This record gives sequence, C-alpha cells and structure tokens, in this order.
Amino acid sequence: MSMPATVQETESIESSGYPLAFKYRQGGARPALVTQENAREVIVTEARQLARYGKEGIIHEGEHGSVWRLTTDEGKHLGGDDIAPFPLGFYNAGLVGDLYNRLLAIARARGIVIEKLDVDLNNAYWMTGSFVRGDAVGNAEPTTIDVRIDSSAGAGDIRRLVADAIKASPAIDGLRRALKNTFAIYVNGRRRDVATMTPSTSADAADPYRTYGQPPVPLSGADDLDGIIWKTGEIREGEVKKAPTGTKGKIIRNIIGHGTLLDPAGITETDSTLEMPGVSHFRLKSDERSDAEQAPSGLGLASAGIVFCYMTQLARYIEHQKFNIRGVRLVQYTPYTLTGSIADGTWQGTQEPVDTHLFLSGDESDETHERLMNIGAAMCY
Repeated sequence: MSMPATVQETESIESSGYPLAFKYRQGGARPALVTQENAREVIVTEARQLARYGKEGIIHEGEHGSVWRLTTDEGKHLGGDDIAPFPLGFYNAGLVGDLYNRLLAIARARGIVIEKLDVDLNNAYWMTGSFVRGDAVGNAEPTTIDVRIDSSAGAGDIRRLVADAIKASPAIDGLRRALKNTFAIYVNGRRRDVATMTPSTSADAADPYRTYGQPPVPLSGADDLDGIIWKTGEIREGEVKKAPTGTKGKIIRNIIGHGTLLDPAGITETDSTLEMPGVSHFRLKSDERSDAEQAPSGLGLASAGIVFCYMTQLARYIEHQKFNIRGVRLVQYTPYTLTGSIADGTWQGTQEPVDTHLFLSGDESDETHERLMNIGAAMCY
C-alpha cells in the first residue's frame, strides 16, 4: 500500500511549526462524562508514527465532543528527541485531570468549599525479558495518589470526598482491573484474521493515512489555552543513560505527576517527568469545565497515553527485531461509563475494554505482523 508523501515517517513533530497540542475541530458539546452526567462515551484516538519516536494523535472526545491534535516523543534514553511529553506522562496527566473533575464535582454537590487542591499521582513500571529476544513483558506497581486539600470541612468529610472521587473516576478504574482488550490488524491495506489475541468484532476502522491526506492544522479562531503542552526547561540532575534492551533483574521506572488547579472552575496542569537522570519535565493542561473547553479533558489525555505507549513498544520491537515493517498507525476506541449518584456516594466510573485497530505496511509475513502486535501489547505497561 502506498502512502502519501505528506505523512511519511520522515515528518517530525517540529516540521509543521504548530504547537504540541491544539484543537483541530470544534464539537457540539462537551462529553457527558466531563459534565458529570451518567452516560457511556467512547474516546477515539487516531495515531501515526512520525520520525524516530515522535507520534501524532487525533483525539475525538466522545460522539459530540471536540477533536484535539496531540504529539508525543520519547526521551534521549530511548533514542527520542525529547521534544514532547513521553506517553506515560500523558497517562499520568490524564489520571490527575479526571480525578480533579470528580473531586470538584462531588465537593460542589456536598457544599464543600475548597481553597486549595493539589494532587500527586505516581506510577511505577518495570520490565522483564528482552527486546532482542522478543520476550519483553511490561509490569506495573500499584499507583500512589496523594491529595492535599485546604478546606474548612471536617476531616471525615474530606476523606469521604477523596475516596468517592477515586471511585467515580473512569480513568482510575482502568488501574483496578485486568481488561480483556480486543485487536484488529491490517497489513498492507487489508484486514487479516487475528489468531493469537482476542479479535475485535467491530467493523473495519478507517486507516489514518487515508483519513488525513494532509497533516492536521489548528482550528481557526479557537481560543485554546496557552501552553496546553509545554516543555518547562527543567531537567533532572545527571547524565542521560541509554535504556537497556533487556534485563534479568527488576529495574523500576517511576513516573512522577504533580497536579495543580489553575482555575477553581476546573482547569488543571500536571508536571510529568520520568525519575531518571537527565530527563526533561513537561506540563500538560486539562479542562474539566462543563461550560467551556480550552484544552482536552483528563479522559482524552489518558486515552492518548494508552495509544502512545503501545506505539512506542511497537517501534522498539521493530528496531531491535529488525522487522521490515513501517508506517505504524492505529485507531483505538476507549469506552468509559458513569453510573450512580454524586449525592449519595454511589457514583461509579468504569473503563471498559479497549478496542485497538493496528495498521502496518511491510514485507514480513502475516504471522510476523501479528507477532509484533502481540509482543508490543505484552510490553505496553
């Protein structure tokens, strides 16, 4: 399958000259889950590989929500250019943003006045096996969440607020349970049967290379927040060390996310960094307001992080296994639900299994393409 020259992997994040994140299309309404309504929403992410470890994602926030263009990169420890936030930084920021949404909504419903609200959310990941042997497996430690609230409300009320908000976050629900996710694969323009993973039963997805003949451009007249994603210039002390291609031990990578509330109505910003020498800090904003929309929601950022992480593992395996495979792009459907009541503490957020449609071009066999899909999923944290 031939691909337009405008979307080849030689295109970099910086080549467009656009911001790292911008609104691409205006929606008709904010997603129901952002506006705290009980509903089921599916966030759709269309993504493609750019030069080296750069990636671009087009995030559709529900059926009627706006569409955002986000970019990600890896740090120099993985051979990236360190231009945009790393995938797991997106995921941390998305979890933080969605938790803020639930905290603020429950506080309003219960008449709890919040004077200051900070959230630290840290994830720890580790791998076993080797990219060279093709048996690397990603693992995750339990997430730690530290919520600090200044309020005149009693300690018991604050504890219940935090516990109920965590339970109500659809993004955080995805940390609790193993989901039986589904997959579809398209090789050189044709959908192939999936034999070694749970096959998707949904209709064919549209190939992002065909959907976007030209790179997305910022929506004219959009009032995006300044610096939806920005590189702070802060770098962790020490020299960058190349990440190993495998390990016999347990090397833990800590992802540090520090969230602040920029606007009490629901604008958040999360400083995300990987706890390694020489790694940069990035900040990502989310907009959790019901009556405005100047940045993606936390659910949008978290969904993008899942896609971007998977694509990084695919790129690493292609590199180390020397597969003759190129043009990595995918479409991922991430469903979330809200049920119950804010008032009585039964509000429950849920993440449903993710449906991934992977598009690849190459001269390898169908079995090799599916093997890449499989081992990439095993490594994705």
